[in-house]
Amino acid sequence: MSDILERLQVVLDRRRDADPDDSYVASLHHKGLNKILEKVGEEATEALLAAKDAEHGGEAERQALIAETADLWFHSLVMLSHLGLDQQAVLDELARRFGISGHDEKAARPQ
Repeated sequence: MSDILERLQVVLDRRRDADPDDSYVASLHHKGLNKILEKVGEEATEALLAAKDAEHGGEAERQALIAETADLWFHSLVMLSHLGLDQQAVLDELARRFGISGHDEKAARPQ
């Protein structure tokens, strides 16, 4: 499952310093964090709207939600890359939380 994430991380790392004219990811990095965050927000909104459509929709609406979620995850990974972080840190955090009640985990967070 994480194989695609690992492969994507390699590509994101390579493209962080690539020519912005040759790579969409490089162009986002070149435009800076605010542009990347704008894209994350845009994709989050599109995923939310697609989820609303998928709730009572058919297969096309469900596939649209999958596509929008992929866009959101992708742009989130670009954001992490821009900040010098990678997907493994997120996977490690999810692994740390696994098996812990969501209520307990949230209560244990620093205020």
